[in-house]
Amino acid sequence: MEQTKSSRLPLLFLSALLIGLVTYVQWPETESEKKRYQRIVTVKTAQVIDAEFSDEFEALGTSLANESVIITSQRSDIVEQVLFNDGDIVKKGQILVELRKEAEQANVRELQANLKESSAQLTRYNELRKQDVASIAQLEEQQAKTESIQARLKNVQAELAKLTIKAPFDGQLGFRNVSVGSSVKNGDVITSLDDLSTIKVDFFIPEQYLPTIKVKQVINSRNVAYPGVTFKGIISSISPRIDAKTRMVKVRALLPNDEGKLRPGMLMAITIKRKVEHVLQLPETAVIPFEDSHFVFLNNDGVVARTPIVIGRRKPGVVEIISGLNAGDEVVTEGALKLRDGSSIKVKSEEGK
Repeated sequence: MEQTKSSRLPLLFLSALLIGLVTYVQWPETESEKKRYQRIVTVKTAQVIDAEFSDEFEALGTSLANESVIITSQRSDIVEQVLFNDGDIVKKGQILVELRKEAEQANVRELQANLKESSAQLTRYNELRKQDVASIAQLEEQQAKTESIQARLKNVQAELAKLTIKAPFDGQLGFRNVSVGSSVKNGDVITSLDDLSTIKVDFFIPEQYLPTIKVKQVINSRNVAYPGVTFKGIISSISPRIDAKTRMVKVRALLPNDEGKLRPGMLMAITIKRKVEHVLQLPETAVIPFEDSHFVFLNNDGVVARTPIVIGRRKPGVVEIISGLNAGDEVVTEGALKLRDGSSIKVKSEEGK
């Protein structure tokens, strides 16, 4: 009997040792031990801000010169002088082309001489009429003759002016299509002239946006030729009609072109701010979609809380916050995929440390 009891002692000792070991392993850790072994995730954060949020829409438009004309010959004649080169900048009234005009100049000189003689004769008849020497019929006949010569002179002078082709406004010329000695006919193209100091841009917007735009409203525009450059302008006019087929409204904007970068015919991407207001907003990267809702990880002294939010409008990189956060709240923008509710975090500095 004593031998049986002594044989059980090692077994009891091993059992007690095993129970003690399991108890030690499963004994609850103290808070300090938990913190010691808890994983800390490095993240980037951003604050919720109360800032301007613009409701924008975009449209495509085509640029036009402020003034544009095709300069043509109004007479059939020979070119005597060409006083411009391709692409010249010219002023209003500057002479571009002279056509042959000897015959018209001779006609003008002849009529001027005839008018001078007829006017002198009319003056003489007036003096004679005061002395009752000349009749009223003679005076009226001479007056009619003088007026007829004046009318013929004006007509010939007008024809003579057509032989001198001038710039109708300030602008830049296009290519030259005539040479000295060439024969031109009425309607032949001499060159083009564009006023590029201001560029017009015509574009269309949906009719539902009509109440949100007005004349003198600021617009921003871009072109692929100048990446990253924004050309500011204003709306100058809005069509009084809506296209019955497309339900679109034509709008015209004016863009200053002091540097001469813009040219007629360019495709312009137009951005119009319909409404500007102050709202809560944060970077779009902070918002995590989940089924039909959204949430963010809110930083509370190094520990994040999974916080549901309601979002509103979006624009590139930014989202409006309707509820769930307050201005100044700090939320995780990078590293959220490694987090869960209650995770510990370390905020990465601007230098990335």
